[in-house]
Amino acid sequence: MTIEAPALDEAFAAVAAESSIGRAATALRENAFAVHVVDTVEQARALVAEILPTDQSVFTASSETLRESGIQADIDESGKYQSVRAAAPAPGTDVYATIRLGATPDVVVGSVHAVTEGGHLVVGSASGSQFAPYASGARRAIWVVGAQKIVPDLETALRRLRTYSLPREHRRLADLYGQSSFIGRILILEREAFPDRGTVILVRETIGF
Repeated sequence: MTIEAPALDEAFAAVAAESSIGRAATALRENAFAVHVVDTVEQARALVAEILPTDQSVFTASSETLRESGIQADIDESGKYQSVRAAAPAPGTDVYATIRLGATPDVVVGSVHAVTEGGHLVVGSASGSQFAPYASGARRAIWVVGAQKIVPDLETALRRLRTYSLPREHRRLADLYGQSSFIGRILILEREAFPDRGTVILVRETIGF
């Protein structure tokens, strides 16, 4: 079944103003997330390498941010880290078995589709495969987020997800595999329950979608 994506709203591609970045960073910290604000994608990549443990299992959630930045390759291909993906067997017919491999790593690294100035993280997914480690399965979570994903509130975050992130993913899958995409599940992270668990790296550049 082909699912048509909504029209692409290019307004959500613009990097947020410095005042908006500051409000989001402050609110995230108030919601018990550790926050780093960096100027460039390369700085974010270096920071992930600096804080990521080499003696614990690490799962890279599917993310254009990680792929475009080189962080995914750093983790899964360098041999430096205990990569869940690198150690996983070739995908088989049991999709759920593949999903479960990344459900409970020590550390998950990924991104989100929107960050609100109220300090909330919003993620959309077709299957929800990254939700388990994002929400609670991983002992530690690191999200790398381009500043174009910062929005005023949850209503705008959901609109960004549906009218920007989804159409971009729809086009990516169509170009690569001739298939469509859809939103099957949405995760909203409002506050971190465990000290030092969640880290958000905000990048003052566009990365991912």
